[in-house]
Amino acid sequence: MKKLTVLFIALLYTAIAYSQNTFTAILKDAVTNQPLIGATASLKGTTTGATSDTSGLITLNNLPNGKQVIIFRYIGYVNRQDTITFPLTQLQPMEILLQAEENELSEVVVSATRSSRTIANIPTRVEVISGEELDEKSNMKPGDIRMVLAESTGIQTQQTSATSGNSSIRIQGLDGKYTQIIRDGFPLYSGFSGGLGLLQVAPLDLKQVEVIKGSSSTLYGGGAIAGLVNLVSKTPTDERQLNLLLNGTSARGLDASLFYAQKFSKIGTTIYAAYNHGSAYDPSDIDLTAIPKFNRYTINPKLFFYFNDNTTLTAGINATVENRIGGDLHYIEGDGDAQHSYFEENKTGRYSTQAELVHKLNSAEKLIFKNSVSFYDRTINLPNYRFSGEQLSTYTEANYIRNTATSDWVAGLNFLTDDFHENRNSSFPLRSYENNTIGAFIQNTWNVSDAFTLESGVRGDYHNQYGFMFLPRLSGLWKINSHFSTRLGGGLGYKGPNVFTEDAERIQFRNVLPIDVANTRAERSYGANYDINYRTAIFDDKGSFSINQLFFYTRIEHPILLTQLANGNLQYQQPPGDLNTKGIETNIKITYGDFKLFVGYTLADVKQHTGNVINSYTLVSKHRLNNVLMFEIEDQWKIGAEAYYFSPQKLNDGATGKAYWTTGLMAEKLWKRFSVFINFENLTDTRQTRFDTIYTGSISNPTFRDIYAPLDGFVVNGGIKLKL
Repeated sequence: MKKLTVLFIALLYTAIAYSQNTFTAILKDAVTNQPLIGATASLKGTTTGATSDTSGLITLNNLPNGKQVIIFRYIGYVNRQDTITFPLTQLQPMEILLQAEENELSEVVVSATRSSRTIANIPTRVEVISGEELDEKSNMKPGDIRMVLAESTGIQTQQTSATSGNSSIRIQGLDGKYTQIIRDGFPLYSGFSGGLGLLQVAPLDLKQVEVIKGSSSTLYGGGAIAGLVNLVSKTPTDERQLNLLLNGTSARGLDASLFYAQKFSKIGTTIYAAYNHGSAYDPSDIDLTAIPKFNRYTINPKLFFYFNDNTTLTAGINATVENRIGGDLHYIEGDGDAQHSYFEENKTGRYSTQAELVHKLNSAEKLIFKNSVSFYDRTINLPNYRFSGEQLSTYTEANYIRNTATSDWVAGLNFLTDDFHENRNSSFPLRSYENNTIGAFIQNTWNVSDAFTLESGVRGDYHNQYGFMFLPRLSGLWKINSHFSTRLGGGLGYKGPNVFTEDAERIQFRNVLPIDVANTRAERSYGANYDINYRTAIFDDKGSFSINQLFFYTRIEHPILLTQLANGNLQYQQPPGDLNTKGIETNIKITYGDFKLFVGYTLADVKQHTGNVINSYTLVSKHRLNNVLMFEIEDQWKIGAEAYYFSPQKLNDGATGKAYWTTGLMAEKLWKRFSVFINFENLTDTRQTRFDTIYTGSISNPTFRDIYAPLDGFVVNGGIKLKL
């Protein structure tokens, strides 16, 4: 009997020790307090686990008594580990807050969509280049943002001058005039001032670059047919920022930049100053510059006035002065003669002011007033030819924003002026114009449910030359689960024609007649994007895998075409037809430990329909590959390798350019207060002059062909960055 009693007590003790418990919790974002759908919880050391439902609720069953370790996970968030003693004294679900990982795009707040939401919660598809990625790309080309944009999937930099390097960007194969470039919400780079815009913006004072592909005219008006690029400037913080960058190149280039920012109790400031120098460089020994000789000076100070917790005023100025000359190397170096006499000179002055007043009415509502004035002066000199003028642009906006638990509203009015006055340099008709546009817009972003968000908007613009434009837009985001999400969106767009296109820039506007406004209408477009995203942890949470698959289509009705007349002049005409682009973009990111691999593929099928004739659009690589491998030890080393492929491109002279690869290697060693970097650009020395010609005719009077491949070849640059 005694033995039976002992056995019974032992069994009872074992049952109590392993009695089963149920654990419930609601998992939420630590910042937004929104439930996390598809998050996981697991009992450490076992296979016991569960996934949260649409309300963030998670339930774990059959947990033993005593102290147990539960691990909470969600893609893009820091893993949380809690020790919980069972049985519990409370029966209500425990609230578990997960913190988003730093530098994850899911937590980047974007401003290009006019709503201050994180990128993971916006129905409009936005690509953001920020943080370390922006810093890495600035090592490759510290003097301008061409490298920042050109290495993104679906974006191609198009060089419009063989000797001066003037460039524009093409999104999804469409001409650069269909992309609107703005800075902090101000449209400052368009028309005459857009020709050198990419070359005169440096990345050191940028916090991030936001790209919307597809029509954004509902958000920002005319010109955003192919897409929108928003350059977001750094703002002052309580901790002082003082950054210096010095960079030199094997092509005898030099970049020196300074950025200072600090926030005090009632005032803050940022100051950016830079000097950029380029030497005439001819790696092909053809007596023509692949890199022009130039000197550029930039100063950009801003003041931030924090009147109280509700009212902030920002005011800044920007000044950029540059002299740039390319052409015959002998002429530029001072030993030209009758044979060596060709040159292309650009003298520019860009001056602008920006002011923004933000006033919070309460915790949910605020008013924003914006104004900018931009003056641009440019002179193009060639042998026996000059084109020059001044562009004065202003932008004024007032908008009202209301944010609630379930929706965000933004409504506003804006007024834009764009006046270009050409200087009289010959008897040729002047290309001057005065355009004014007044617009009104309203947009709503509505959380229909925890999993589905709908964004809708409408704009009405009245253009003094081309009349009224009605621009609706609709986008939806469906978070299927923690791994899958998908977006679908589309809208209408328009572009008010002017003479400043890639085709005209390529010939320095020589013999290009003014726009015949009476017989021209605004270019109208419609388009749609659909993408699906998948992401998951791999290698026992030591790595991650994500893929984004985008399908796009944009159609422009009656695009203006630069057409040669019988007398040799060129005139913009609008024959019946359309321009359309369709294709796919694939972006893959794999991380494991200190390694990151990015692979991007673009298929852009762009067709020009003119009457009954269908042609492939010129200067578009139908197939492109972007490959980047990064190795990074935090705060110690960054090493990167890259390879890019461009398929054959149709040229304007009827020929087809050859396919080519470019490769590069970058390394940076970091310490607490400074770092040194070196970049080997175009290791294969890929140059158009190695497999094709860039001009016909004589060296003294060249007729340039399209530039579709690099001209500068293999270049090494390196420098030092200081954080004081």
